[in-house]
Amino acid sequence: MKRSMTPRQYLIVLHDLAATAAATILTFVVRFDDVRLASKLPSLLAFLPLFLVYAAAVYFAVKLHRSKWRFTSVPDLFNIFRASTILAVSLVALDYILLSPNIYGDFFFGKITILLYWVLQMFFLGGGRIAYRYLHYARTLQRVRVADATPTLIIGRTADAEVLLRGIESGAVKKIWPVGILSPSSTDRGQSIRSIPVLGDIDDLESVVADLTSRGTRVTRLVMSPSAFSPEARPEAMLIRARRLGLAMSQMPSLDAGGIAVQLAPVSVEDLLLRPSVKIDYQSLEEFVSGKAIVVTGGGGSIGSEICERIVAFGAARLLVIENSEPALYAVVERLIAEQSKAEITGRIADIRDRARIARLIADFKPDIVFHAAALKHVPILERDWDEGVKTNVLGSINVADAAAAAGAAAMVMISTDKAIEPVSMLGATKRLAEMYCEALDADLVRRAGNGDDLSGGRAMRLISVRFGNVLASNGSVVPKFKAQIEAGGPVTVTHPDMVRYFMTIREACDLVITASRHAQSQNDSKVSVYVLNMGQPVKIVDLAERIIRLSGLEPGRDIKIEFTGIRPGERLHEILFSRGEEMAEIGIPGIVAARPVQASLEAVRGWVALLEQGLARNEHDAIYKVLRDAVPEFRGDAA
Repeated sequence: MKRSMTPRQYLIVLHDLAATAAATILTFVVRFDDVRLASKLPSLLAFLPLFLVYAAAVYFAVKLHRSKWRFTSVPDLFNIFRASTILAVSLVALDYILLSPNIYGDFFFGKITILLYWVLQMFFLGGGRIAYRYLHYARTLQRVRVADATPTLIIGRTADAEVLLRGIESGAVKKIWPVGILSPSSTDRGQSIRSIPVLGDIDDLESVVADLTSRGTRVTRLVMSPSAFSPEARPEAMLIRARRLGLAMSQMPSLDAGGIAVQLAPVSVEDLLLRPSVKIDYQSLEEFVSGKAIVVTGGGGSIGSEICERIVAFGAARLLVIENSEPALYAVVERLIAEQSKAEITGRIADIRDRARIARLIADFKPDIVFHAAALKHVPILERDWDEGVKTNVLGSINVADAAAAAGAAAMVMISTDKAIEPVSMLGATKRLAEMYCEALDADLVRRAGNGDDLSGGRAMRLISVRFGNVLASNGSVVPKFKAQIEAGGPVTVTHPDMVRYFMTIREACDLVITASRHAQSQNDSKVSVYVLNMGQPVKIVDLAERIIRLSGLEPGRDIKIEFTGIRPGERLHEILFSRGEEMAEIGIPGIVAARPVQASLEAVRGWVALLEQGLARNEHDAIYKVLRDAVPEFRGDAA
């Protein structure tokens, strides 16, 4: 489709014809003396209009009028070269063939004249365009240096940086003031591109920013070019360093790669185990869970919600989620319903410390199995708020155990911790006492069933505990904490260089819970009441921190520093999974072992619980610790 010319294009044509006339006349003025110029001038003036018409045809043929002067570039200058060469060659043909000495008697132009014309023609055609572009460029640079422009460093090779610089010069990219380039290519060092200097390597970011600041230019933004995302450029490290310096980051789109935003490499928790994941017989778990009614306390937490998802996936018929946090309860129930399982899912707000409500909810639901995951678990917090730890971890667990037994459940599984073994913290002591109550009640129920005292006439209810090490990526664990610290640019804080812990994944933890309940119901040995996952060798926390940093694409000590903050109250350097008085027992399930703890009688445990309630009522800190030491002789917590 033909398009009419714009007024701007008419002006370009007039300019080019005026340039052609000027180049032609100036050629003769420079080339000939006054006498010869006077003799040639009449013929030149007669020839010039015809030549201008021919020149216009050439310019239209090479489309010289279509280029915008503010974007004058090498292709445009090449078009000028083509047009000037065509005109010069045409003059040669005219002078040496049509107007040769055989016809005209002498050369009208001559080779030197035509060569001079060719040079002047390109100068006049290109000079105006280049001058216009430079003036526009100067105005643009002036605009980007005003107050609302952001001093910016460009990260990447100069070939990529030029694309952005052209965008800034054309006005397409606004409010960015490029002050330098950091290039990963050694061949770019010491050079400049479009007047913007290459100030150094990517690793020189901090020193370049400091140097520019000292000279009055405070860099506030980085622009990442596509070449800055190559593996050798380590874009994750650049992200962290930019955050550490408080620099905003933008990126140029990559036309061939889709322009994925810079981000830290994802960290898989399985990569942090430093051991193979424990394999579980899922078919047997599905057969065990399928069709059952199940209660999960603390179902909105990281462990509790995962247990809910597992048992729903395994085909449970009904699920009651008990949670004292309304947002957490809403989130887990909505997620479970969205999965469109066949299970009937109910969520209820309740605190396990409310004995009457817990008993009523569980009795009305009539569960087959109760998974008790509700707890307070942060060691430093419970060292300060020790009374809350007793109320939730001891009295709350007793409430759930008694309610499960009264409702006729076949089993209850309590989530415990490796900190319950020879405890040195309030968390460990309260969890160990909760274990002891479940063990004592379990033994009592098994004994009564063996004596025929179980009025139901069936198999005795089992109450067992599963001991977790540190669960990777659970709420409050070190992995989310380390990842957040890395996202913020560091440092990563570790309490002690020799601190070691056992680790397991959330999946392993939940599989352990369900497997333990299945095994406990299959036999009536009340002495086997604690189950532990074989978690291999304990892992140094500092080694875990370094591994997370590396898996994020960064280098410990270089990109992210590690700082040691000191052991907190209630912590110890090494955790253990079994106490000296516990006998370990193989249960025939790979990766899981059981313990036969030294058990106290139900009457003794209830006596200690009564004393705890009295101490809580009177807020007697020392009395609480004395009861815990009497009940758990290996407890070495500080009552000060």
